[in-house]
Amino acid sequence: MSENTIRAGLAFLYGPEAGARAWEKARATLAAFANAAPPRPQTPPSERDAILITYGDMLREPGVAPLRTLARFAEARLDGILSGIHVLPFYPYTSDDGFSVVDYRAVNPELGGWEDVAALGRRFSLMFDAVINHVSASSQYFQGFLRGDPAWRDLAVVVDDPDDPRLARVTRPRALPLLTAFQTVDGIKQVWTTFSADQIDLNYASPAVLLEILDVLLEYVRRGARLIRLDAIAFMWKTLGTPCVHLPQTHRIIQILRAALDLAAPGTVLITETNVPHADNVSYFGDGTNEAQLVYNFALPPLIVDAFRKGDARALTGWARTLRLPSNQTTFFNFLASHDGIGLNPARGILPEAEVLTLAAGTRARGGFVSDKAMPDGSRSPYEMNINFMDAIAPEPSAPGPARLAQRMVAAHAIMLALQGVPGLYFHSLFGSRGWVEGVELLGYNRAVNREKLALSRLDDELADPAGLRRRVFDGLSALLRARAAHPAFDPFSPQEVLDLGPAVFAVRRAHRGDRVTCIVNVTGAAQSAPVDSLGAHDLVTGRAIDLSGGALSLEPFQVIWASDAPLPS
Repeated sequence: MSENTIRAGLAFLYGPEAGARAWEKARATLAAFANAAPPRPQTPPSERDAILITYGDMLREPGVAPLRTLARFAEARLDGILSGIHVLPFYPYTSDDGFSVVDYRAVNPELGGWEDVAALGRRFSLMFDAVINHVSASSQYFQGFLRGDPAWRDLAVVVDDPDDPRLARVTRPRALPLLTAFQTVDGIKQVWTTFSADQIDLNYASPAVLLEILDVLLEYVRRGARLIRLDAIAFMWKTLGTPCVHLPQTHRIIQILRAALDLAAPGTVLITETNVPHADNVSYFGDGTNEAQLVYNFALPPLIVDAFRKGDARALTGWARTLRLPSNQTTFFNFLASHDGIGLNPARGILPEAEVLTLAAGTRARGGFVSDKAMPDGSRSPYEMNINFMDAIAPEPSAPGPARLAQRMVAAHAIMLALQGVPGLYFHSLFGSRGWVEGVELLGYNRAVNREKLALSRLDDELADPAGLRRRVFDGLSALLRARAAHPAFDPFSPQEVLDLGPAVFAVRRAHRGDRVTCIVNVTGAAQSAPVDSLGAHDLVTGRAIDLSGGALSLEPFQVIWASDAPLPS
């Protein structure tokens, strides 16, 4: 079926004749990969899987390649806690902190080399970024386009009339010009640049572009990628007169890439990054077998922020009870924070617009920033909260001490870790960082607030303080991660039952292979009583027996209980 999927997809995109020619080239690419690197079947994700999200140089030490520092630190601190590491784009780049790639096939020499990536992969499964919607204006691809190189003459999307009224329908993720003028050998051309003038959208209407990207993904697998993140994938195909997002051709491209990887490297996991409303986001599961195995659960972060700010989990509970997966081969990639901000669009349609705007206002009140996007009518709308996650859920206007802050952080992550899916933890969340507000002024963009680079010596010193914020957060999250890894109930594909125990509490029950765990979190700063008449024997978090005297469960502020049906360990 994989071959048929590729052939049919190429014919759909390019027509029968051009599609057939593209298939012959794709088949040769797959054969060359198989000859160079025999397939290495991978096991599907399990409850033991949790992934660190980090830049390659998030930690620094003098005279050492940052990727080497990361590998040594991860082996010392994270072995047995996390199974995988997502290294954000580690390729040579010109802007956007790595997301304007100059060379897909090279490691940024400021970070290290391929040998350092391989060293990182000896203990941890690796997720590589495939930044394949766009490429740097300085890349060999685009420079070839400017020179009129026949191989890359069709690399970019060119619009003949920059005043074409159909452009007004295009979805704009940022408040920046959609087109950028470039001087080429054939004169000035208006080139499609969705994200910035330095990020040239690739023209997938050219079979040569798609075939090159397929070869790049196979190179990533050969270099050790178990998971491949498809960045900004929703914008890949352009058809004037449409919003140019989530088009059928985009889904066909993903199906082609999935089928090719199924043939060449079975078990390689595709994960789609589409920071859009939930219904559009989950469309990238396809039919449950033919597109992404994992989809970022973008609605989760803003809904958890909403729950903790209001002390009311009703919106979160209501949404979580609607979650459905198209097959037992797909699941969510759950996260609360990343290198980007907390998207507001995924909450639209779940929260009323007034509450979305309240989230934005609350972010500013906590010292964060809000980024806008351009609307078709020329107005601007809040798009993303740029704030450290701990700051996002901290009480306003003043934050409590380390113990209470850590308690909130662990409680929020306990919800994320309990839900159906594979969890991802951002570096700064796992290690209890606060926002880098001065970085925004220093670097000139809002997302810098959550991208501070740390000296290894500083982080080691701060983690050595058992009463400090970093140590409290790290220890609390580590305990949850170890408990999760030990219980099949948390299998990413196993079903979940979201319980309604009142507005102050979020509760979900997970069960798999005879193991059952009920996860209950108080999202408020006050003691609560949850109406539960039956619950597991003991709490995985504390190891203590659970007291249901009076037919209710007593919860301290921001308390987490993971109640297991297994007997209390002796």
